[in-house]
Amino acid sequence: MLTRPLAITALTLGALAAGSAMAQDKPMADKMATMEKCYGVSLAGKNDCAAGPGTTCAGTSKSDYQGNAWKNVPVGTCTGIKTPKGTGSLSPIKA
Repeated sequence: MLTRPLAITALTLGALAAGSAMAQDKPMADKMATMEKCYGVSLAGKNDCAAGPGTTCAGTSKSDYQGNAWKNVPVGTCTGIKTPKGTGSLSPIKA
């Protein structure tokens, strides 16, 4: 007799959990529209993607502030980021 109310409660809680997990402040596309690729600012192994030849993607940069590795940063902030090797760049930095 207790199994039916327990099952209904479990389904209700599951539906609530799924609904809250799917809720977001902004869609991902909106968040990405406010970000830009900034080259030469990531630490070794902390890049977001495409760290040049010999690397595959995120987390594969070999050195700090590698010129061909990028991080997503808020639009308009990249060139103001100062590193020991200079400032961030909107295009890959040649060594």
